[in-house]
Order: sequence, then structure tokens, then C-alpha cells
Amino acid sequence: MMLEELESIGKSKSGAILSKSCTLEPRSGNPEPRYSALPFGSINSMGIPNLGYKKYAEFSPKLKQFGKPYIVSVSGMTFEDNVTIVKELSAISEIDFLELNLSCPNLIGKPQVGYDFEQSKILLEKVFSVCKKPLGIKLPPYFDFIHFEQMATVLNQSPLAFVTCINSLGNGLAIDIESETALIKPKGGFGGIGGKYVKPTALANVRKFYELLNKNISIIGVGGIKNGSDVFEFLLCGSTAVQIGTTLVEEGVQCFERIENELRGVMERKGYSSVEDVIGKLKIKK
Repeated sequence: MMLEELESIGKSKSGAILSKSCTLEPRSGNPEPRYSALPFGSINSMGIPNLGYKKYAEFSPKLKQFGKPYIVSVSGMTFEDNVTIVKELSAISEIDFLELNLSCPNLIGKPQVGYDFEQSKILLEKVFSVCKKPLGIKLPPYFDFIHFEQMATVLNQSPLAFVTCINSLGNGLAIDIESETALIKPKGGFGGIGGKYVKPTALANVRKFYELLNKNISIIGVGGIKNGSDVFEFLLCGSTAVQIGTTLVEEGVQCFERIENELRGVMERKGYSSVEDVIGKLKIKK
């Protein structure tokens, strides 16, 4: 993500500026094609293309001129990388928050960190020992209630500012029937699924963590948000904010203003004057 892209978000109606995940050194990412739009979302295997964490630190003074929080996403290739990046970025005054991506590489033969609860605990302890900024984590999707409970136990022991639910659904496959070929090149065509396909899973993850986490940990919802009604649903489940991914790629930064206006319309129609009145108010059928 280049400075110009981040500045365009700064000029838009977004509530914050969030960088793409950064690593210790610059990365060109996976070979193309590595992203493809789908009828109800997208598939990608980007390979974390980024300029390296030092560039996103250099951008911070220019991005603060927009008067909104600047959040840097961190996805080091090793535990040690994550600790180094968090330590150095957290010392920069113009960076407001850090988001540590736990859907990131782990030891060979092990699952990604977010699916290894003991390793997640160890990593969070190491990161918080050096972090001077409010820090949140981005989680992979969970599907089993015991996994929600195990991760919530780990998270409730950390001084987290927020959790982001969810990262893309891993290892999907999309095919062009005419050429009989996978749509993307990396990993034999396997990639993360985003967009409307993942919305029910994202809502479930937000809701379950809202029920399990300490109430001082905010939840950011992400996955399949295309309009104001989608945002309203995430608020009902317990989100205090949302991130926009696939819709931003497909529509551009003008999506923020449209979605904000649509959300305002939904709230007015339903008689809500404040977002705080909606958060966590999902009703359960009896």
C-alpha cells in the first residue's frame, strides 16, 4: 500500500486510516494473478505485499494531517519480527494504534498463530512486554464454540484495546469453468475468501467474542460489509467499528460516504439516535 493510497483514505469519509499488514522487510508478494472478484466477494492470495514497516512509520507525520487515527497492521513472518516491529512502531507518536495479525505464519508443521492458543498466549506476552501503544489483534475465523472459549481465555489475560473479527476464510478455491483453470495463481489456486460469502461467519465471530471477552476490549467487525444495513448488523452483534475490504477494492474510497449515509438512514428509520444505542442489542428468538 503506497502513501497515495493511504492519503486517499485520509481524504475520504473513513473513520480511520489502516495500513495493509507490514513485515520487517519489503515484500513484493505472490505472483499474479493473486486477486479475483467473485459474484459475491473475492478470492486472494496476496502474500503480504508491502513496503516494510519502516516506510509506514515514515508516512505517519503526513497522514496525521487528516485528523483521524492512523493504525498500522503488523504481520511479521516470525515471532521475533513481530516483537521488533511492534516495539519500534509503538515508539512513534503519530501512530495511534497497532493491529497485530494473528492469521500469520508460525513454526513449520504448526497451524497459523491464531489457531494455536498456547503460541498466541506466548506471542501476546512478548509483544505487550515491549508495546507502548494501544494494540489490538486481527483474528482468523473460528467455527467451534470450544475454540472461541479457548481464545477468549487467552485474550482476556492481555491488555488488548480491541480484536478484529475476522480475517478471510482460508484456502478457498474459485474456478473459471471456460478455461477449467483456478482463478488465481499462488498456492495452486487456493486463497482467502472475502465479501458476502463470509458475512454470516464474521457476524457469528463478532457475537461470540462480544459474549466472551472483557467489556473493555472493543470489537471491530469485518467481512462482507457492502452497505449500511450490513454495518447495522455488525453493531447489533457487538462491533463498535467496522473495516471495509472487498467493497473498498471494488468501489474505491467513495464507499465510505455511501455506507455512512445508508447506516444513518437505517438508524433514523428504526428510531436510533446513537450508534451506542445499537451495539450488542441483538435479540434472540424465544
